[in-house]
Amino acid sequence: MRKLVVVPAHVVLDSLRDKGPGVMDIVGDAYLLHAQGKAVNPDSYFLRFPDDEKNRIIALPAAITDENAVSGIKWVSSFPDNIRCGLPRASAVLILNDARSGYPIACIEGSHISTIRTAASAALAASHLSVDADSIARVGVVGAGVIATETLRMLKAVFPSLDQVLVHDTDEARSHAFCARVKDELGIEDTHAAEIERVFAAELVVLATTAASPYLDRSDLLRSNQIILHISLRDLAPEIILDGWNIVDDVEHCLKAQTSPHLAEQLTGNRGFIAGTLAQLMRDEITPDRSRPLIFSPFGLGVLDLAVGRLVLREALAAGSALEVNDFSDAPS
Repeated sequence: MRKLVVVPAHVVLDSLRDKGPGVMDIVGDAYLLHAQGKAVNPDSYFLRFPDDEKNRIIALPAAITDENAVSGIKWVSSFPDNIRCGLPRASAVLILNDARSGYPIACIEGSHISTIRTAASAALAASHLSVDADSIARVGVVGAGVIATETLRMLKAVFPSLDQVLVHDTDEARSHAFCARVKDELGIEDTHAAEIERVFAAELVVLATTAASPYLDRSDLLRSNQIILHISLRDLAPEIILDGWNIVDDVEHCLKAQTSPHLAEQLTGNRGFIAGTLAQLMRDEITPDRSRPLIFSPFGLGVLDLAVGRLVLREALAAGSALEVNDFSDAPS
């Protein structure tokens, strides 16, 4: 009989919460493996519902083909109205498959992995886009959710001088709750709700909303050498994208599904506004144009979930904190 290992949410958090720089390294290695052709990352598949534009569930299949090869899929839902009844917007499960047999070997709670790898990806980009570790003291945040909190946690590890956070959210109560959380969990006392103009006065801005279409179309908000972590992908008008120096995690993945870069491509008929990928920036193959806003738009790759997921699985097994279903499959062990 073949067993299936189940890793619940609290074990995932225990594995990842205090490993910010380590998770960034794993995410960076995954990007490089992807760029080297040592990973397979097909298109993501969107399950949408009739007469329902907000809610969706996405399947992200992927494989890593290095010496610790693993395959799998993340099944992640986004139901924005969940927050009105006290539930997280997103939920996810990550399935890992044995690379040799294809049999499922683990079922891991995936929302924490998804959030933390997204935050690590954003902070990794910021570290390579910034001049140095002392160049960021103030961060602006649009969208007062969990991803923004985790991104700030990662950014604090990258930029020790970070001592001020300005946040804007359409829900004022969420803004104030976010400020309290940042002060309590991250120790950044100078954290305040602010108007959008003050938020964009920061050296680095995190866009982490649930926007379905662009709403930021003021070119006067952005300035040269400002880092914009465009995590939610649909905040910036295509004209703003065209004014910036743009990198993505994967060109084919990012320029689809009506993301802001996709709209910019539709507007211009070409992809010349994309300077390259984060992997290229990491390998010094491209150089930021600091006379323009520096915009990172990550679609989010399934290989990142696999890379972080196999770390979680290894640590959970070593700690004896995983649940094992010994007779999940009737195939011989």
